[in-house]
Amino acid sequence: MFQIVTKTKLNPTVEKIEVLAPAVAKKALAGQFIILRAEENGERIPLTVADTNPTAGTVTVIYQIVGATTMRLAALNEGDFLPDFVGPLGEPTHVTGFKKVAVVGGGVGCAIAYPVAKALQAAGAEVHSVVGFRNKDLVILEKEFRSVSSRYVLMTDDGTAGEKGLVTTALEKLIQSGESYDEVITIGPLVMMKFVAALTKKYGVPTVCSMNPVMVDGTGMCGGCRLTVGGKTKFACVDGPDFNAHEVDFDEAIARSRVYAEHEKRKREETCNLLNKEVQ
Repeated sequence: MFQIVTKTKLNPTVEKIEVLAPAVAKKALAGQFIILRAEENGERIPLTVADTNPTAGTVTVIYQIVGATTMRLAALNEGDFLPDFVGPLGEPTHVTGFKKVAVVGGGVGCAIAYPVAKALQAAGAEVHSVVGFRNKDLVILEKEFRSVSSRYVLMTDDGTAGEKGLVTTALEKLIQSGESYDEVITIGPLVMMKFVAALTKKYGVPTVCSMNPVMVDGTGMCGGCRLTVGGKTKFACVDGPDFNAHEVDFDEAIARSRVYAEHEKRKREETCNLLNKEVQ
């Protein structure tokens, strides 16, 4: 059993928890993930490691309340326990040997982008962070990004925080102003990463994306997280989650991400009803 040590609400739909998991905290690196269950007999979901404290033995994960399991997770409190918290899984993000890197994050994907930016800075790279949200109420980790970035550009769809517009607009402006990046790392919604990849391909900038498709076991056995990369089948849980963004078939990944939409909608409704009954 793994105890929830702290729990923090970052915005109306995103929460952060620190979980006591010394073995994971000791080994986890930026870009890797864990798989947890919020309850016995519950489904297994992957969540990226947002931070670790090896001394305290804690691992931080950030999640958006969008499905049945994250709703169950949100119903837990500090002091409660998770039955499973397995990791670290996946390959860590490559962070050494770079002089200047742009990290482009979108929405809750910034929870993955931040530890990558932090690790890049620790490895000696100059980090430019470009992050995007729908509006000011959804902005997360601004202080953390600023602490590890020599340039921080905040974009919102409606202009209520930072600049109005898309992350691709901000990234292109940086490139056109003369910024030369050894690599761009993009993490967020599939559509966002698709257009970031299209932009950087035009300018010939090597680009890595972090993929988070449907995943069950995290060891490559179930095949649920398969992707097409460079015309070959890859599995996000063992080959990734990082891939050459210019080789990923984003259209296929987007189509596959919608396969279980109706099932997920029903499970959300069922879980919402069950949680309401438990409260009553």
